[in-house]
Amino acid sequence: MADQDQDALAAEWAASLGADDEENGNADAGAKASADAGGDSDDDALAAEWAAALAADEQAGLKKEKEQTALAAQAKVMDFKDLTDEAKTPRQDTGRRDLDFILDIPLDVSAELGRARLLINELLQLGQGSVVELNKLAGEPLEVYVNGKIVARGEAVVINEKFGIRLTDIISPMERVKQLG
Repeated sequence: MADQDQDALAAEWAASLGADDEENGNADAGAKASADAGGDSDDDALAAEWAAALAADEQAGLKKEKEQTALAAQAKVMDFKDLTDEAKTPRQDTGRRDLDFILDIPLDVSAELGRARLLINELLQLGQGSVVELNKLAGEPLEVYVNGKIVARGEAVVINEKFGIRLTDIISPMERVKQLG
């Protein structure tokens, strides 16, 4: 069918060229007609190439369609349970069960006594017995960090020859939100 369309278009084109030549009174109309006759073989070759390309494209499309049909035949229709009613019913004992899954997550807890800013030269001159002055005063509370975020303040204590912190202030949720921004 594509060949017939191409041939019809080629014939129509040749006829319109011939009509243009006659209207313009071209003396070379015979020469052009003979050149067009030679060009017809080029047009036929081009039309044949187009037809072959269209046929190959159509074959590829049919092959892809067959593959899709085969894949659709292999697909299974899944039947899922309707969970709408289950989702609408209130759960009992939700307070403890909802948090159970996070209880075993390890967290990095650290306490900060104070901070200091040193130049590399000052750092290289430090030795045993050197004193580094921190930015906090002696009575100020220590800060307790969980995963790098401050959550509490407290004071240092010694328990069984180990340091500890007695918490004196828990950071409010609003203060924690402000730290995020």
